[in-house]
Amino acid sequence: MNTKLLDLAIVFAVRAHSGAERRGKGFPYIVHPMEAVSIVSTMTSDQELLAAAALHDVLEDTRVTEEELSVVFGERIADLVVAESDIVVENCNYWENWHLRKQAAIDKLAKASREVKMVALGDKLSNMRAIARDYALQGDNVWQIFHVRDKAEHEWHYRGLADSLRELEDTFAFQEFQRLIDEVFGKRD
Repeated sequence: MNTKLLDLAIVFAVRAHSGAERRGKGFPYIVHPMEAVSIVSTMTSDQELLAAAALHDVLEDTRVTEEELSVVFGERIADLVVAESDIVVENCNYWENWHLRKQAAIDKLAKASREVKMVALGDKLSNMRAIARDYALQGDNVWQIFHVRDKAEHEWHYRGLADSLRELEDTFAFQEFQRLIDEVFGKRD
């Protein structure tokens, strides 16, 4: 198996996220993108999708630009990363308009290709795993590490993501995602 592209993406992501810590976790940030790669690998062996999973947060959380991604990794990977990146809503304060940004992301994801959804599911399932682990240990105190501390807002967000990702319901990753949402927020009738 030729993994040169994925290897390059992993090294690139490690460098881009160097020194960053996963908020409230006490471990290097790069652990999250690597978990996303692992999750995506359960759905596909496409090296470009796996590379996009490794790189999925570099545009949001580092100084890497879309142009740089295109030059180093090509348009397809850059487009996948852009499609999975957080949306900035014009004329809105970033933190005060969390709900608007998340709704825009849910809507965008609902219309996205299956490939984009796979990369997104890698990211979102990794996040949901962390929330579920922390929730099991801390209960509702877990919401205090977030800028938005209302559990109902997080439930709305993750259930919206699940609805947008439902095209992947035949995958183990989606089934785990749905199960963890129900564990943390309770089953819907």
